[in-house]
Amino acid sequence: MKKTIYKPGIVFILLIFTAVLCRKEGQISVVKVPPVDVKNNHYTGNREPLLRTPFIKLPVGLVKPKGWLLRQLRLQADGFHGHLGEISEFLKKENNAWLDPEGKGERGWEEEPYWLKGFSNCGYLLNDDRMIKESLVWIEGALSSQRPDGWFGPAFRSGGAATKLKGRTDLWPNMIMLFCLQDYYEYTGSKDERVISLMTDYFAYLSGIPDEEFLVGYWPMMRAGDMLFSVIWLYNRTGEEWLLDFARKVHRNTAEWEEDVINWHNVNISQGFGEPATFYQVSKDEKHLKAADRNWQKVRNLYGQVPGGMFGGDENCREGYSGPRQAVETCGMAEMMLSEETLLMISGDIRWADRCEDVAFNSYPASMTADLKALRYLTAPNMVLSDSQSKSPGLQNGGPMLWMNPHKHRCCQHNSGHGWPYFTEHLWAATHDNGLSAVMYAPSEVTAEVGAGTKVTVSETTHYPFDENIEFVISTPEKVDFPLYLRIPGWCRKAELEINGKARNVSSNPGSFLCISRMWQSGDKVNLKLVMDVSITHWTKNLDCVSIHRGPLTYSLKIGERYVRHGGTDKWPAWEIYPTSDWNYGILLKDGVPAEGVEVTEQPWPEDAQPFKADSAPIEIKLKARKIPEWHLDDLGLVGEIQQSPAQTDQLVETVTLIPMGCARLRISAFPSVLTDGSGYKWEKPERGDES
Repeated sequence: MKKTIYKPGIVFILLIFTAVLCRKEGQISVVKVPPVDVKNNHYTGNREPLLRTPFIKLPVGLVKPKGWLLRQLRLQADGFHGHLGEISEFLKKENNAWLDPEGKGERGWEEEPYWLKGFSNCGYLLNDDRMIKESLVWIEGALSSQRPDGWFGPAFRSGGAATKLKGRTDLWPNMIMLFCLQDYYEYTGSKDERVISLMTDYFAYLSGIPDEEFLVGYWPMMRAGDMLFSVIWLYNRTGEEWLLDFARKVHRNTAEWEEDVINWHNVNISQGFGEPATFYQVSKDEKHLKAADRNWQKVRNLYGQVPGGMFGGDENCREGYSGPRQAVETCGMAEMMLSEETLLMISGDIRWADRCEDVAFNSYPASMTADLKALRYLTAPNMVLSDSQSKSPGLQNGGPMLWMNPHKHRCCQHNSGHGWPYFTEHLWAATHDNGLSAVMYAPSEVTAEVGAGTKVTVSETTHYPFDENIEFVISTPEKVDFPLYLRIPGWCRKAELEINGKARNVSSNPGSFLCISRMWQSGDKVNLKLVMDVSITHWTKNLDCVSIHRGPLTYSLKIGERYVRHGGTDKWPAWEIYPTSDWNYGILLKDGVPAEGVEVTEQPWPEDAQPFKADSAPIEIKLKARKIPEWHLDDLGLVGEIQQSPAQTDQLVETVTLIPMGCARLRISAFPSVLTDGSGYKWEKPERGDES
C-alpha cells in the first residue's frame, strides 16, 4: 500500500484553491430575513438607538423600470395623471396657496401634494424633463413658503368638503408634501439642504405645540403615521435626538391603531393600519409590529374574504356588506401598496411583499382604463357594469362611482398616481451585509454600491407575474463579493435556480429568501424559476364562493367589454363600460376542485407591452362552468349578491375562459360553485337594488 504524504505548504495551497473555487461557485443558503448584526456602509438606514431593520430602501432613482413596468409609467405620464394640470381645477397655478411665499390664496389642501407625490416620482423614474421641471415649480413653492416660526405651506384655508379645520390646525396636507420633499432630496443626491432645514424647523415648531392642540381633527389624527415616517427619515439624516421625543409625541397623539382597527374608512385603513409598526422602530416593542398584522388580518377576516388583496370599503366598511361586489377606492389601493412596502422594509416579513403584489397585480391596474387616460373611484372583485349611474345603497357612495372619468373622483384622481412609482422604488433593497435583495419582482434595473463600495448594476428581465422565469444579469467594473437575496413567495412550492447556466440544488422554502453569496463578475447570470401552480381558494366566510389563482395572479371570467363615450372632452373623454357576453357562471367543481381540470395557455406577449388589457392578456385559463339563471344585475345595475354555493342549476356544462384579474375592467373573480349533477342551493332572484 502506497502512502501519499502532503507537505504543509501543499495542503495550504489546496485549501486556498478550494476556498477560491467555493467563492466563485457561490454559497447558497435559505434565510428568513437578511442579517442585521452588521451595518451597511453605503446607504442610510436607521441610526442608533432606532431598531435596525432588515432592509434599507434605496434612494429614489437607483431602481429603474423596464419592460411592462416601464410601459405603465410611460402610460401614466402620457395619461390623465401626467397631464392633470390641464384637467384639475385644484392644480391651477394662479393664486394657488401652495405657490405663494406667504401661503395665501385659493385651494391649498391635499389635492396638490397628492398629485405631486406620484407625478414627481414618475418623472424621476422616467427622467422626463417636462415632468421634472413641472414638479420643481411646486417643490420650490413649498420650500419658499416657510415662515420664520417654522410653518410652511398654505397659511389659512376656509374649510372644504372633507374638513372643517382652518389654517394651521390641519396638518394633514403638509404630511403629504413632506413625502414629495423627501423624494426630491433623494433624487437630487441629498444636495439640497433646504429640505433638511425646512423639515427641521417645521418639526421644531410642531414640537412646541401642546398635545391637546396637536393633530386635532379627523384626517390628521387618523393618518399621522405619515408624519411619523418623515420624522424618522429626518432623524436618520441629522441624528438630532429631540426628533425621537417628537416621534413619541406624534405616536401618542395619533389614533390608537396599536389597540385596534379604530376607523372603517377604507383609505384611513390603508394608510393607518401599519402606524404601530412604524413606531416599532422607536419603541422596539414587538407588540407594535404585531399590531399592524393584527389590524390587517382583522380587516380581511371581516371584509376582505375576497380576491385581489383589498376589502369592501365603498366608502366605509359596513356590517353586512362584505361580499365580492363591495368595492374599494383607487387611492385606497395605492395607499395599501405603500403601507405594505413600508412594512416589508421594517419587518423583512415576506408576507408583506406577497400582499403588496396581490394588490398591485390584481386590483390596481383595473381601476383605470388600459391607456391610463381615465379612472373610476371604486373597483370591486365582482363588477359587470361600469357606468355613470349611482349604485347606492348597494355601494355606500352615491353618484357615478364606477364611471371611468379623468375629470372626476377628486381624491383618487390626484392620489392614485404614486402606486406604480413607489412600487418600482421598492422592488430592490439594500441589506446590512452590503448586499442587495430583490424583494418584489418586475422588469427593472438597479444600480447600487455593494461589498466594499463597488457600484454594480443588476438587470432583471422578466414577464413576471405572467411568467415563471426571472433572469438577473450582473454588470460590474471589477470582481466583487456580495450577497444577493432572492425572495421565494409564500405561494411558491418549488423554485429552480441556475447560475451561469448551471443548475443549483436549492431548498426553496415558501416565504423565505435564497441568499447567493459569491464573487461576482460582469456578465454573471442568475435564472430563477418560480413554479406557478394553479390553486383554488374557498371563501368559506363568503358563502363558499371560490377564486382561481396561478402564482401571484387571480383569474377572472373573460367578459366582452364595450366602451361607450359618456362625457369628458375630446382630448380627455369619459367612458362607460358595458358587458357584451354572459357572466353569470358558476365554476364546475368535483371534490372541491375544478371538474375535468384546467387548461393554462400562453398568449402572444402584447406588442404595445401593456399586458393589463382584457383583449391581450398574456395568460388564459380554461375550465368548465355552468350558468346560474337566477344570478343577474339588480335594478341599479349592480351585480347580484353571491348566494350560498354550490348553486342549483340545470344549465349545460360550458368551457369558459379566465384572464388575470388585473386585465379585467368588468370581472367576476369570486365565483359561485356548481356541481356535476346540478344539485345545490336554490338561489333567489334579487328584486331591488336596496336589498343587499
